[in-house]
Amino acid sequence: MTSPPTSDSSATEGTLATSGGQALPRHVAIIMDGNNRWARARGLSGVRGHHAGVEAVRATIRRAAERGIETLTLFAFSSENWKRPRAEVSALMELFLLALKREVSKLHANGIRLSVIGDLSAFSESIRKHIARAEAKTRDNTGLHLVIAANYGGHWDLARAARRLGERVAAGELAPAAIDEAAFADELSLAGVPSVDLCIRTSGEQRISNFVLWELAYAELYFTPRLWPDFDADAFDLALDDFQRRQRRFGMTDEQIEAQQGA
Repeated sequence: MTSPPTSDSSATEGTLATSGGQALPRHVAIIMDGNNRWARARGLSGVRGHHAGVEAVRATIRRAAERGIETLTLFAFSSENWKRPRAEVSALMELFLLALKREVSKLHANGIRLSVIGDLSAFSESIRKHIARAEAKTRDNTGLHLVIAANYGGHWDLARAARRLGERVAAGELAPAAIDEAAFADELSLAGVPSVDLCIRTSGEQRISNFVLWELAYAELYFTPRLWPDFDADAFDLALDDFQRRQRRFGMTDEQIEAQQGA
């Protein structure tokens, strides 16, 4: 398991970057859905849909970097996706390895830092080695922080964090009374990364599918009917525009928010 390097930024919910005086999310998470449906609608194999989805990934990363987004987390492969047909899973693994070989130098050249979260033990040795090399190569980059969630599940992440805390208590390193929200968050895969401000899901489905459950606690949710291969820079901008029109309360009243904004 590889966790992303700690960000210099606070992980407080709702802390935003600004562009032209308008609030932008620091951390955008995307559930990339619809590759298979996109392919079926065109009489193509599901694998072709996944290849088309790679182009959408490139466009989204490029636009996120251009807009000054701090962290972009992409749900590439869930822990439940192993249930898919064997041929499709095999093709996805090949595509993942190919992307690691071909794209990392481009990410590095553009100052993008790459992290991969999830239970990496299920992947081949070759994939694990390329992940480690990619993270090491881009570790000191200061641009967009790109996080790929692969063989990831929110329940797995929460259970692993609880287990780690339990091990520390058993070893006498941590008192049970010292376990609070901050201590728990420090054991999660996205420790040190700002909480998700905006979560986008494509293809018209309206659920979060066991994705970064802790970090989505106060996220704004944005659902679009576009299938993932059709999601481009303009579609990303539309999601950001929608986010900028929303008022985030975090339990406060409208009057409190207005007073805070006027301060």
